Amino acid sequence: MPLLFQWESAGRRWPVSPANIHKALNEALAATGLIDENGKSLRFQPHDFRRIFVTDSIANGMPPHIAQIICGHKDINTTMGYNSVYPHDAIEAHRAFITRRRVLRSAEEYRTPTPEEWDQFLGHFEKRKLSIGICGRSFGTPCIHEHACIRCSLLRPDPEQRHRLTEIRDNLVARIVEAEREGWLGEIEGLQVSLAGAQDKLVQLDAQAARTSRAVDLGMPSFGAIVARAT
Repeated sequence: MPLLFQWESAGRRWPVSPANIHKALNEALAATGLIDENGKSLRFQPHDFRRIFVTDSIANGMPPHIAQIICGHKDINTTMGYNSVYPHDAIEAHRAFITRRRVLRSAEEYRTPTPEEWDQFLGHFEKRKLSIGICGRSFGTPCIHEHACIRCSLLRPDPEQRHRLTEIRDNLVARIVEAEREGWLGEIEGLQVSLAGAQDKLVQLDAQAARTSRAVDLGMPSFGAIVARAT
């Protein structure tokens, strides 16, 4: 008979009933003394062993489509749904991916940096610190505005330095008034560009403060919505 679980009686082989399989399985689990997180004896269903078989087979190199044929699944997605991915499998797969990427890239990119290069890298971030915020330019790139930070779109203003930005804006307004009064027309245009930059940074701070202070009411889901989501 093409049956996996059989027993012999009166000179004949008989299929083991599902009830007897359940009983034998529970007795075997009870004999191990193992318990679950709730302190109860482990319980398995015969169908669980299909999942264990698929998981172990694929983990040990069996092609998924072969496991599909063995299990009799019409859809390969059903077979892959039986396959459990353990944390160590994800870690090993990630390490293998990194190894393959490193083979494709130049070994020069993975060498240990010299002390001078490391100091230069750290120094870049130290030099990005400004009195009114942080410069967002990338490592190894020059300042495109010749350190006229108030005009630069890469400046990320610090909310705690708003008073400094306000002082800079007021000072620029006063200097523009003075330049217009004294006829220093060559300075007016440059001062106006800086003033527009300062005002733009203040607008950024206001928008940031509005986003952080605005509460979003997500509401309470109804019981029906919870049930629908759970199912």
